[in-house]
Amino acid sequence: MGAPPGSQVSALPANLPFRLISKTIGSGAYASIRKATPLNAPSPIIAVKFIHKEHAFRVGRLRPKQIQLELALHQQVCPHKNIIRFLSTGEDSSWIWLALELAEGGDLFDKIEADEGVSPEVAHLYFSQLVAAVSWCHDKGVAHRDVKPENMLLSGSGNMKLADFGLATQFMNAKTGERKVCGMVCGSPPYIAPEILAVGKANETLKRKKIEGNKLGYDPDGADVFSCGIVLFVLLAGNTPWDCPDQEQSWEFAEWVKTRGEPSDELWDKVPAEVKGLLKGVLAVEPAERWSWAAVRRHEWMWRQNPYMDGNGNATDQVGLATCMLEKLRINFAQEVGASQQQRSQQTQRMDIDEPAPLETDWEAPPPPGSQLVRPSQQMHPSTQALRYLPGFLADLHSDPVMSQFSATPSLPETLTQAARKYSDIMPSTSLTKFYSTMPPAQLSSLLLSALDRLSVPIPHPKPTWDAVRNRQEYRIHTLDSRGQDLYGGVIVDIIGVEGREVVRVCLNKAKGDPIGWRRFFKEVVLCCRDGVLCFDGDF
Repeated sequence: MGAPPGSQVSALPANLPFRLISKTIGSGAYASIRKATPLNAPSPIIAVKFIHKEHAFRVGRLRPKQIQLELALHQQVCPHKNIIRFLSTGEDSSWIWLALELAEGGDLFDKIEADEGVSPEVAHLYFSQLVAAVSWCHDKGVAHRDVKPENMLLSGSGNMKLADFGLATQFMNAKTGERKVCGMVCGSPPYIAPEILAVGKANETLKRKKIEGNKLGYDPDGADVFSCGIVLFVLLAGNTPWDCPDQEQSWEFAEWVKTRGEPSDELWDKVPAEVKGLLKGVLAVEPAERWSWAAVRRHEWMWRQNPYMDGNGNATDQVGLATCMLEKLRINFAQEVGASQQQRSQQTQRMDIDEPAPLETDWEAPPPPGSQLVRPSQQMHPSTQALRYLPGFLADLHSDPVMSQFSATPSLPETLTQAARKYSDIMPSTSLTKFYSTMPPAQLSSLLLSALDRLSVPIPHPKPTWDAVRNRQEYRIHTLDSRGQDLYGGVIVDIIGVEGREVVRVCLNKAKGDPIGWRRFFKEVVLCCRDGVLCFDGDF
């Protein structure tokens, strides 16, 4: 396991009460996650989050008290079927570790098409489960304060699991009902409630003018309701309604306020009419006017029949659910890289590329093609034609669901769906942001780096070289999404031997940031590299 940038190498804690069975499956600025099992048994498989103390305290500016509060509050809201279960924790002089339930289905929003969203049925399922999770926390007196796509994971059965209680707070004594307000400005700007920014500005003014007295505060439970409303909008539209809830910084939000929830922005055309009333209630600008959980549950849309959800709020027809989600993903090779590239170019001028990179890039390699489908694409590329003479590889790749997104009409073959029994039989557990190529590795690597340069992504220096031992090229990247928010990730380019030929796999693994933003960025990279991207045309 790699060490944090600039730190001394620290061995993992000794005498762990479980056995690590994977390399890194996820990482952030100061933490990484691996799979583990009991010491003497192959199951259950759990996730273990390792936090490097020195890096978290110095670079992440966390205090030991904050981490302990996260652990305590996470334990307090468990168990609940829509919250990642907290199992145990421990530490040594260098590390704190958390044993957690493994979200086998990976990141929910990795599977949602940017600027398109999902069907109303899928949105209804996951919003209902999010409401169940966050309202449960509130009943325990705990506000999450960081509800956003990055913290919504999936189980192997396709059910949503709320994760990451690093910004959570105890706002109410569940026994006495005694409440407190918060003054801390926290969360991701596109998802936070407007009163958080307003309180932050007001308290900063008091501090600047050296005015004594109590600081202003906000109710964090109402702020969570607002964030859940933004998530519902993103599920339906594939984008956030505004960059941040500040009228001076966002014309979209200013219009929302001015029109009292009747904006002209075409994004709202993607929201079904029957959902708009619900969104007006949960996105009310004034906290006193914002809907309670009880009001949310009473809305008629929440009571609709859903083929993907049973009477207990659990995912059902798991094969149909996974198929519906996968067939929404599509990369249009006729499209040009557009506005988000230009916006990133402007924003890069202010981006500090020396900000902390992800802690860990020694990612667990995704499974090779053959374990999972693909359908022909609408466009032929030079690398595509070569694979017409590799029937064995084509047969394997035809079973990889990741490849369906490169088709003009994304669909899954009946041979896959008929054999499937559950969500994870269809939906890959690894990231969907990857592609294959038969272009010579050196040429593809040059094409990839040129794509990053075109997208105004700072190129690592020195430029990455091939690891001859692992037959891999690997490097970190830091860029901004179309909303100006940070995206951290790793690029892995490795060679797969197929019937005497070299096939290259390129994986763009998100470490930190909005999954929708990462999905949009991945599509831009693919379009820039279109001459080297493997896709199919015609029957085989």
